Amino acid sequence: MKILITGVTRGLGRALAEYWMAEGHTIIGCGRGSGEIVNLRFAHPAPHSFDAVDVADAVKVQLWAERVLGPDGAPDFLINNAALMNDPAPLWQVPAEKFSRLIDVNVKGVANVIRSFVPAMIARKQGVIVIFSSGWGRSTAPEVAPYCASKWAIEGLTQSLAQELPAGMAAVPLNPGVINTHMLQQCWADGAAGYPKAEAWAKAAAPFILKLGAKDNGRSVSVEGSGIR
Repeated sequence: MKILITGVTRGLGRALAEYWMAEGHTIIGCGRGSGEIVNLRFAHPAPHSFDAVDVADAVKVQLWAERVLGPDGAPDFLINNAALMNDPAPLWQVPAEKFSRLIDVNVKGVANVIRSFVPAMIARKQGVIVIFSSGWGRSTAPEVAPYCASKWAIEGLTQSLAQELPAGMAAVPLNPGVINTHMLQQCWADGAAGYPKAEAWAKAAAPFILKLGAKDNGRSVSVEGSGIR
């Protein structure tokens, strides 16, 4: 299986990549941390492929797609994982530039990746596009309004995309659950330690994701099998 993952250098993206590579799948990944990308390249050489790409930059995403689609072809699974969390604060105290950056990555970045890779998947009329949503894409909480707004947008974007795909394909908004990552620590420092770490989460999440298919097109799902909802 050929799986493309954005935000592959840490957190959920890294945990999924490591799990799937150990299972024999081929990973194509990107992340903003060039140092971690180099480490991934050394640890996991070809057929795996890793590049430093900011998904918020449409031109760079397109160039990346042209480079990897040429030799590798379209992915079987496209995992849109890259995202930012805002520092907890009332909405009126969130600086405009930080709000914009979050939307650029969490929403526009997803659109950039879809625009660059999904046409090749449609040409084959097969493939699953998984877009990471959140419990805060289906509910709200104080002091994380920018993040909530981005994930509510992801739910709508993904369900609309699902209606545009040819039969046999799927676009699925996925709530991964509550996991002890840097992002959770950023918004909930005191409570993060009580939740599973990404590596433990991946043992349930990675097989669950690969079972998603055309039957799940447009359906909002959550990771099952680990007590995470």
